[in-house]
Amino acid sequence: MRLTKRTTISMRVLMYCAVNRDRLVTKAEIAATCKISENHLAQVINKLGQLGFLTTQRGRNGGVTLARPATDIEVGEVFRAVEGSVPVAECFSDEGNTCPLVEACRLRGAIAEAVEAFYRTLDRIRLEDLVCRNGALAEIMSPMTCAA
Repeated sequence: MRLTKRTTISMRVLMYCAVNRDRLVTKAEIAATCKISENHLAQVINKLGQLGFLTTQRGRNGGVTLARPATDIEVGEVFRAVEGSVPVAECFSDEGNTCPLVEACRLRGAIAEAVEAFYRTLDRIRLEDLVCRNGALAEIMSPMTCAA
């Protein structure tokens, strides 16, 4: 199984916000730290806001923050929400499915079961688990401060 770029970017954004939970973070700082184009990032942030994972604030002093505590965000929930419309294989697609074996294929059921096991495993991991006591991540995702 291969995750879409949108899912990996979504997790980077959520982890960045969790590490910096005490303030609004900007799209520019996330883009610079996580090496993501601001245009692509804007789409992901918008989607995460629509899905209820982020709260966004527009304007000069705007930015984004987690919409709920990191302890309440399951990684599996994020993956399902972001990956939801992407079929894992052609035979799971409503459009463009040309597989002639769909009616008799047992592999499709096995793949569906494996995907569900994948998500169940991720359901046990909370966003907080990824950032709590992770000094290396905090160092990467904390804003640089300049000594005056």
